[in-house]
Amino acid sequence: MSKSIMDKNTRKSLTEARELIDGIVKIDANEAETRRRVEHLFHFLMGYDEFKHLTREYTVENPGDTDYCDFAIVLEETKHPAALIEIKRVTTELAPKHIKQAAGYAINAGCEWVILTNGQHWQLFHITFGKPPETTLLEQWNLMTDDFQDLAGKFEIIGYKNLKKGGLGQLWLKSSVLIPHNVLKIILSENSISSIRRELKRTTDVSVTPEEIVGAVRRLLNESAISELGNIKVSLPSKASKKSKPPVPISSTQTIPPAIESN
Repeated sequence: MSKSIMDKNTRKSLTEARELIDGIVKIDANEAETRRRVEHLFHFLMGYDEFKHLTREYTVENPGDTDYCDFAIVLEETKHPAALIEIKRVTTELAPKHIKQAAGYAINAGCEWVILTNGQHWQLFHITFGKPPETTLLEQWNLMTDDFQDLAGKFEIIGYKNLKKGGLGQLWLKSSVLIPHNVLKIILSENSISSIRRELKRTTDVSVTPEEIVGAVRRLLNESAISELGNIKVSLPSKASKKSKPPVPISSTQTIPPAIESN
């Protein structure tokens, strides 16, 4: 099948998915009807066999009680769920309490992945089993408003083929590597700062100092990344001179130069 035909079929499936969910939004359908339609999306949009791969009302044992998650994705190779799916009424806005509920099911079931949705909004979480366990939002999207190309990629992530080949594990590995600490550590390495200086000189014919580059990076960061910056050891390239000097390290206890404001 050619790429153009495949794209046409994907667009058609996504259009049908929107219509399916829009129909129950208009009538403010209850949670049971939302579950029924979301289950259908897992079949025709994501490639799951509704009877082989989706376990309804999956039993989750917890101390002193038993809970039931809406669905569990169970692949042929194992009886252990690959992911749990918790579904809310189509007009219910997803909230922290719903995340806590869904994550609780996954933690008690020993499952790393949980999908929370109301049919319109979709969220994919990873559970890290530590003390305490950590819940990380990796992906989220809106079936009704997001671009079709983006939606195709998002639904592919939680699709049958990707789960079967272990794609969620690869997603988590990449996400773990691309944490702010690691990225900032590379950006603020001596080699990177030297490269940035050379490229700025080449493209603008303006020379800047390593300290000015660090200040510029600081201005680009959000509050979370700025706090992480304090944990990074920055090694500035040595200044050009007749006698080479070793790099000047900036430890986490030293003050990184403030942003340089233009007049």
